[in-house]
Amino acid sequence: MKCYEVMPKERNDQIVLLRPTIQANLEENPKNSAGHFQNATLRPILKLQNELLLQMFRHYLQKTKGSFFLLSAPKQLEFIANSIRSDLRFRNLLTGVVVGHFTETEMAVFIEQEQELSRRIADLLIQRLSDQVDRLLA
Repeated sequence: MKCYEVMPKERNDQIVLLRPTIQANLEENPKNSAGHFQNATLRPILKLQNELLLQMFRHYLQKTKGSFFLLSAPKQLEFIANSIRSDLRFRNLLTGVVVGHFTETEMAVFIEQEQELSRRIADLLIQRLSDQVDRLLA
């Protein structure tokens, strides 16, 4: 085996080790629920990918010709939500950044609950970017 080839189990283990720990009560949701998946998988991945997601949104703002920076604070939050909800291409790109960090088991769970988990990813992205709107302006 070449050094750049990673066996699936090794990849899964390495991917999980990359994730930061977050404070979440995983016992409050049943193990196979969307809520459990959100706290055990999605939130740590979003935290891990935070800087990349901010960079991607800044690039998106540049492509929209900077109108975001002329908006009031409430309108900026609305712009973030509308961008992720309405621009399917952009939302799929951001979702891919998250899904690319799933283990094979997590991917199977995602496929089973794709609609609900995609909605949760979009909601988490909106919340994360909205909470850091000041970092988008820098």
